[in-house]
Amino acid sequence: MSEGKALAINDRFIPVFVISVAAELADMHPQTLRQYDRMGLVSPSRQRGKQRRYSKHDVELLREVQRLSKDGVSLEGIRRVLELENQVAALRARVAELSQELETSAAPSALQRAFAAGAGAGDVVSLSRGQRPRARSQAVVIWRPQD
Repeated sequence: MSEGKALAINDRFIPVFVISVAAELADMHPQTLRQYDRMGLVSPSRQRGKQRRYSKHDVELLREVQRLSKDGVSLEGIRRVLELENQVAALRARVAELSQELETSAAPSALQRAFAAGAGAGDVVSLSRGQRPRARSQAVVIWRPQD
């Protein structure tokens, strides 16, 4: 990922809006934002003097809270939904990280495995790298996981 693209993604998390601006952007009353902060639904950053500063991401969360509330979800339910969404995002990031690690650490040929049909009916023999089947009549299958 290029540095410019990384900065654009992280810009969403830079706290820039005071509570009055964030409330206007989210179409809410500032007191509602204070209540959500006390409840831990949307917790903005704090500047010197304990002044709240909201990011674009915080405003998006406020809009999501508002949408869920209009759909009849309780504030405790909304808190749980947001918590689960955070867990899903963290797990997706971890899967992407592990997938990238797998791609860079293992050569494609290392993921392939060779199997041969054994002497008995239905026997399958796993072959080590460089090992050949014993009898000429054995069939060899190379298995490679699909992407």
